Amino acid sequence: MKTKLFIGTALCLALLACGNKKEEVVPEVAPVTSAPAVDGQKIFKVSCSICHGMDGKLGLNGSKDLSISVLSLEERIALITNGKGVMPAQGAILKPEEIKAVAEYTFSLKQP
Repeated sequence: MKTKLFIGTALCLALLACGNKKEEVVPEVAPVTSAPAVDGQKIFKVSCSICHGMDGKLGLNGSKDLSISVLSLEERIALITNGKGVMPAQGAILKPEEIKAVAEYTFSLKQP
């Protein structure tokens, strides 16, 4: 009788040990990433290089030589946004952060 009691108790303990565990599920969290930086050079290549050239010196359609421009960042942003003469306004085409990125990129075309 003791053997049956021992086997029954062992069996109950084994069932309790295996059957009542909940596996903890940890939800996967997507890593936080910042917005990708706006590529002013790429936008310049697509939207501006047709007249200004990749080096800013082409001068097509009377476009100014950007390598010798003395305009400030704010003036460049205003000019790109609103256009001037035959240069079309980009304010309705490009986002403000894209316009700023292009304006900042044009400083890299400046001759030393």
